[in-house]
Amino acid sequence: MIDRATIDKIMDAVNIVDVVGEFVNLRKAGVNYKGLCPFHDDKTPSFMVSPSKQICHCFACGEGGNAVNFLMKHEQITYPEALRWLAKKYNIEIQERELTDEEKKEQSDRESMFIVNEWACQYFHEILNNDVDGQAIGKQYFRSRGIRDDIIKKFLLGFALTKRDALVNEAHRKGYKDEFLIKTGLCYERNEERGTRSEKSSLIDRFAGRAIFPWLNVSGKVVAFGGRKLDAATKGVQQKYVNSPDSEIYHKERELYGIYQAKKAIVKEDCVYMVEGYTDVIALHQCGLENVVANSGTALSVYQIRLLRRFTQNIVLLYDGDEAGIHAAMRGTDMLLQEGMNVKVLLLPDGDDPDSFSRKHTATEFKQYIEDHQTDFIQFKTDLLLKGVKDPIKRAEAINSIVRSVSVIPDSIVRSAYITDCSRRLEVDERTLISQTNKYIAGDKEEQRKEAEREEQRKGSSPESQEPIGLHTPQEQTAEVERMLIQQIIRHGDEVIMEGLETQDGDIINMNVAQYVDYELAEDQLSFGNDLYNRILHEAVEHSVEEGFKAESYFTQHPDIEVSQFATRLAVDDYQLGKGFEMKHTEQGLRQRIEHLMLDFRYIIVSERLKEINRELKTNPKKERMKELVDEFIETNKLYQELGRQLGR
Repeated sequence: MIDRATIDKIMDAVNIVDVVGEFVNLRKAGVNYKGLCPFHDDKTPSFMVSPSKQICHCFACGEGGNAVNFLMKHEQITYPEALRWLAKKYNIEIQERELTDEEKKEQSDRESMFIVNEWACQYFHEILNNDVDGQAIGKQYFRSRGIRDDIIKKFLLGFALTKRDALVNEAHRKGYKDEFLIKTGLCYERNEERGTRSEKSSLIDRFAGRAIFPWLNVSGKVVAFGGRKLDAATKGVQQKYVNSPDSEIYHKERELYGIYQAKKAIVKEDCVYMVEGYTDVIALHQCGLENVVANSGTALSVYQIRLLRRFTQNIVLLYDGDEAGIHAAMRGTDMLLQEGMNVKVLLLPDGDDPDSFSRKHTATEFKQYIEDHQTDFIQFKTDLLLKGVKDPIKRAEAINSIVRSVSVIPDSIVRSAYITDCSRRLEVDERTLISQTNKYIAGDKEEQRKEAEREEQRKGSSPESQEPIGLHTPQEQTAEVERMLIQQIIRHGDEVIMEGLETQDGDIINMNVAQYVDYELAEDQLSFGNDLYNRILHEAVEHSVEEGFKAESYFTQHPDIEVSQFATRLAVDDYQLGKGFEMKHTEQGLRQRIEHLMLDFRYIIVSERLKEINRELKTNPKKERMKELVDEFIETNKLYQELGRQLGR
């Protein structure tokens, strides 16, 4: 457990711009920062980070909170893990007691899998550096590829001993369970039969005898491994590489090899190089180019593109010049364009891959080669599809392929610029290209419309879809007024709105927003219908007497995740106004706003009570109850009329 004093120390040290900036490319926007939201498919920057309030919020999907909330949601980690992450970042020491066996057992599978992977990564790395076989076989392999020791350390490269139960035995010795060795894919089960007697399943090390390439996710957690058969063992072997299978913590189409080591350089250079394999990434780092990642054997996916787009919109596909490299570049271009990326392509000379090419050139020479030879996707496709083509039909097909790529670009201005460029390069009338582009766009929209209809039809068959659409009911009205009141308490709960009030004892006091709302509710024996609201009001009143208490920062940085996330949503305006248009509030204006909301709250409740009395009167109650109801109706109606008069209704 982490004590409250340490939590406070961590939260005081946190700069949310730095924390979010680890995962999202942020740009200054007035007093705040903006970037693409990492929690939904964000096409335009809608994710705001406020350094003054130490909160973040997405105006599109509503996700946000303080630094701890952000990490928990983004990294799918627990509250203590998020605090430890921040403590490590800001070099704050945490004293924790050892977990009991029961507490260890209660840890989630996901946490346990990360722990096992972290241990395995260190184990493989230690074998490579300190074991006799690791140095003689594994390290010799990396050195034969020209990989320096500092790069080996940077990428945590390792080696798995050839004995097929070496990792299993060491894991058992360390107390790790078979369940998580299997779930992470480090091991698999094999039934061994001896004679006629079937033995119990045994665990086999998946990566035995292989060079190890750990996969780190964007926050640096080990999620998977790649293992390569060494050169001497690859003759006649089709599958040189073996990778971890998909698991609860690893989905290959969502991860990029090298993203953790590259993300800062990607932001700095505002560009990313996409290569095909592990050694390509490592070679470019060693050459001095660090803004490089690989999709390593999978087709480029939307998830991977969106991960990159959080750091930059500029990408260079850096592939081999052979048929496989050309195919990979062609396959990924349209998908990248559709996701709003600016795409350039560089195919290296045939016979070279980024690894071999980097060994022949310095970093400066490599960068210069990229600058001189990279082409935009139009030129790439033109060179590839139209080179030497004389047949009009084939030429038309090639031009259609290029125009199809242009049509998927979401930004209309960029799309228009490319059409003009295509017209000039391909010597085709611009109006013809525009017409064809519009046909493709219309076709895509029609397909999307049909898909939406199919989805609606699927939903239409469900019982939930048969329910009538709700109107703006009194319950909804009450909930909205309560929400507006609690928003004022979160934003201004500590601010005084009444001064010089005299108590029954003759004392002179001031009353802040939280105290006023609490007093008014108590006077009418009312409370909020939402327990969370009542809790927030109670805490605001309790702490408002403390010197230096600020309601907004107290609740947005609250240790209870539910409170802090809710407070963050209410602390942020739905619309961001320019500095000259920001609404200034005064003590008098704030008081009027609170008083008006309290009147609204009472008005709705009294209105509902009148309806309840009417309903009861219509059910022909007993005579003695009838008189009580009529008397209550008269008194309640008077209050209703008075509240309406005060509200101008």
